[in-house]
Amino acid sequence: MTATDLRIPGPTPLPPEVLQAMQREMIPPRNAEFRAFFSELLEQMRRFHGTSETVVVLPGTGSSGFEFTIVNTLSPGDKVLAITCGSFGERYATVGTMLGLEVVRIEQPWGSAITSREVGKALEEHPDVKAVLYTYNETSTGVANPLHEVAPMVQKHGALMLVDAVSAAGGIPMEMDAWGIDMIFSGSQKAWMCPPGLVIIGVGKRAFEAYEQAKYPRFFWDLKLAADRAKEGNTPTTSPLTMLYALKAAADMIDAEGLEQVYARHARLGAYVRRGVAELGYRMIADEEYVSDTVTAVTPPDGVDAGEVVARMKSDHGIDIGGGLGKLQGKALRIGHMGWTHQPELERTLAALSDVTDKLRD
Repeated sequence: MTATDLRIPGPTPLPPEVLQAMQREMIPPRNAEFRAFFSELLEQMRRFHGTSETVVVLPGTGSSGFEFTIVNTLSPGDKVLAITCGSFGERYATVGTMLGLEVVRIEQPWGSAITSREVGKALEEHPDVKAVLYTYNETSTGVANPLHEVAPMVQKHGALMLVDAVSAAGGIPMEMDAWGIDMIFSGSQKAWMCPPGLVIIGVGKRAFEAYEQAKYPRFFWDLKLAADRAKEGNTPTTSPLTMLYALKAAADMIDAEGLEQVYARHARLGAYVRRGVAELGYRMIADEEYVSDTVTAVTPPDGVDAGEVVARMKSDHGIDIGGGLGKLQGKALRIGHMGWTHQPELERTLAALSDVTDKLRD
C-alpha cells in the first residue's frame, strides 16, 4: 500500500484505481455504453445514500450543493432555519441570505453539536419555516451532528431537511429514506476518494414536490432536468467523463470493501487519531459525544503555536495537515482521515506531530 502525506480534510489522497480510471479515453456521452456505465454508477450511489429515490451527479464542487438545494426547493423570501456550529454551517446560512431567503440563524458554540433539542426549540419558536439548513459533519470543528435524530423531527414538523454532507458522505452512515432527508449533497473530493469536480445530490420525494412550487430561476442547476436525464442514464449537459470514471472506480472500491466495513474503518481510524493527539496534549474542539470519524480538529498544548505546527509538519516531515478556519484560524489544526486512508499513514502523521510538538515546546 502506497503511503501518502496528504492529511488535510480534503482534497483527499487518490487510490491508484481512481488515478488509473482517469486515464481512460473519452467515449460518446450519449451512447449505450455510457448510459449503461452511468446507470450502474447511479445505482451504487443510491445504495450508498440509503435511498430508493433519486441521486444526481453534476459538475461542481461540494459548495455548489448549497445553491442547488435552495434554488430547487424554495423561493425568495421563504423563511428557513440555519442552525450553525462552525464555518460550513455559516456558509450555508450565508448562501441562503445572498439568495434572498429570510434566514433565522440559531448559533451554537463552535465545537458543540446541533442536536434535536436545539432544532426542536427553534421549530417551536418559528413554526412557519419552510426548511432547515443543516450541516451533517462540520469540517471546521470535527463535529458530527446527530442527523439521524434531527431529520425525523424536521420531517414530522413538515419542513424540508436540506443537508450538507460534504465531509460525511462515504465516511459515516447516511440513511436518506430511513431518517427522512429531503435533499443531501456532497463533493467528490472527500471520502468519495476522487479529485474535486463533482457534486453528488440525493433527492427525496418531498423535495420534488417542493420543486413544483419553487420560484427561483435556474438552468444549469435545474433538478427536474437532471433527474429526468438520470433516469435515462445521462446528464443534462456534457458529461464530465474523466471525473465520472474516477467516481465509478471509487464506488467499485467501496463495494469491494463493503459499505459497513468502510464505515467501521473510518470509526476505527478516527478513534486512533483522537487517542494519539490527546496523548500529545492536544485538546479536541468537538464535544466528546459528537466527534467526527472523518476529520479531527484540535487546539495545541499551551505554548505551542498552531500555525507553526502546520508549517513544521510540512517543512520537517513533508506532511500536509489543515489549519483552523474562520474564528479558529491560527488557533487550531485539523487532520483528515477519510476516504483512502489506513493506519500506517496515520501512524506516520502522529509520529511527526509528536516530533514537531516536542521541538516547539523546547
